[in-house]
Amino acid sequence: MNRSFQLSCESTVDLPYSYVNGRDISVLFYSYIIDGKEYTDDMQRDPEALPRFYQFIREGKLPSTSQINDYAYEAYFDALLQKGDVLHIAFGTGMTPSVNNAYTARERLREKYPDRKLLIVDSLCSSSGYGLMVDYAADMRDEGRSMEEIESWCNANARSIHHQFFSTDMTMFHRSGRVSGATAAIASVLNICPIMRLDDKGSIIAYDKVRGKKNAIKRTVDTMEAHARGGSDYDGKCFICNSSCRDIAEELKTAVEERFPKLKDKIMITEIGTIIASHSGWGTVAVFFLGDERTPDGKQ
Repeated sequence: MNRSFQLSCESTVDLPYSYVNGRDISVLFYSYIIDGKEYTDDMQRDPEALPRFYQFIREGKLPSTSQINDYAYEAYFDALLQKGDVLHIAFGTGMTPSVNNAYTARERLREKYPDRKLLIVDSLCSSSGYGLMVDYAADMRDEGRSMEEIESWCNANARSIHHQFFSTDMTMFHRSGRVSGATAAIASVLNICPIMRLDDKGSIIAYDKVRGKKNAIKRTVDTMEAHARGGSDYDGKCFICNSSCRDIAEELKTAVEERFPKLKDKIMITEIGTIIASHSGWGTVAVFFLGDERTPDGKQ
């Protein structure tokens, strides 16, 4: 295993902290505020954190999130650089401009650590798609690849990590401005599930809609087959995440396993963390995989 540098990410990878920590990956945590109180996006360390969060939003309390500022990045990177070189993979700019603060912090630390390397990648990914990139990076590190090689792979594949998802409740997508009021209203009245994805810039696009979760699952799996490397012979990794709808995530997992028998490793089902769920709410299910390059429009 290559431990000549430290691999780092942010809590919005939406993987359990136990898994990330077990892979020797450092984490910088986001936070959210409800009713004036700040809570950490703790990656399932506290089993009560997600149930408490969903209770808040069901009560109509709206969480607010913000960027990680440059001083928080600076303190975090400073502690890591004391130990060695760092490759930090950041939450994608399609979701937040936080990575620009990471670049600012790096510039301030250059003089203090002239012999250290701090490489920063804009993942252009979100949630467990971001986690998928970080997991692949950890694999390459463990194979002995250099941080420069891994940085190059991440930059080359950022737009090829697909994020296909649907939601059975669009309330928070609308409240957070991620989708239009018209889209949310139609979905609510007609029991429509909008089918969404990330585009080449890492922003959300609602590009199709179907009635009911079973059709949403089928449309999602069909789209995965159309874009995955090798089609139904795809042999890469696959993650699935959900926001308080594990039963639907399990149905999607079964459908994916049936369509893609050559998948590498078992599909990991994870929980959407509090930062992403502050914008998606409950009822969202997503699948992540390596495929062709994401396009800038809604066409699939």
